[in-house]
Amino acid sequence: MNDGALGIFDSGVGGLTVVRAVQELLPAENIVYLGDTARVPYGSKSPETIRRFADEDARHLISRGVKAIVVACNTATAHALPSLQQQYRIPVIGVIEAGVEAVLADRSATRIGIIATRGTIASHAYQHALALRRTGMMIVEQSTPLLVPLIEENWIDHPATKIILQSYLQPMLDKGIDTLLLACTHYPLLVPLLTQLVGADVRIVDSASTCALHLRSELERLDMLATRDRQGILQIGLTDLSDQFEILARQFLHKTPPRIERVEL
Repeated sequence: MNDGALGIFDSGVGGLTVVRAVQELLPAENIVYLGDTARVPYGSKSPETIRRFADEDARHLISRGVKAIVVACNTATAHALPSLQQQYRIPVIGVIEAGVEAVLADRSATRIGIIATRGTIASHAYQHALALRRTGMMIVEQSTPLLVPLIEENWIDHPATKIILQSYLQPMLDKGIDTLLLACTHYPLLVPLLTQLVGADVRIVDSASTCALHLRSELERLDMLATRDRQGILQIGLTDLSDQFEILARQFLHKTPPRIERVEL
């Protein structure tokens, strides 16, 4: 069981930022990644449809013999994680709890800004999770729907991206946030620009690195860490293939991806 692969799924390829963070933190782990690119985005779908899609994603990974599943999609975590955890016997970990734990690790954090896709913001999942764990915080949520297309166009350093980010962030900065939570797995690619825009006094918490840390903690607790000494193997399967997805995979992983397979759910 220890040397079984980790299963990670997302509605697209943004979850590869989580894969990269897991590879850096747990290099010995084998990883099977599933991107449901034929049905992306999940955020525009109903909660019932999201839960069905997430269950199909999880079933595919389980058929590959994975030892644990990471839901590297904020929308799927918000709507489907509890049902997946009840249905399957292996550990199923989402990105929301990891991000919330990272925010609350700083006892001085009292003014929290959250940026995410429309679907994640509409769920209020982060806001509810934070409010349940600590009272008296000011939480400001901001839907940022233009960021994913800009990132996928590789406009990370484009002046337009900076202008749009400033527009999204300014209301939060005017309210004096001390922490900015990036509640989308695409957004870690914007950390250098975000750091420049929010300044040194605002702590940035991204869902990719926090998810990897949470995963390591859970695997250690359950005594499920890989025992091999060699570098783990990454396998990527997408439900729809295009040249654009391969370009994005390279962008998110910061290296050339392995051969990408097309899978059917």
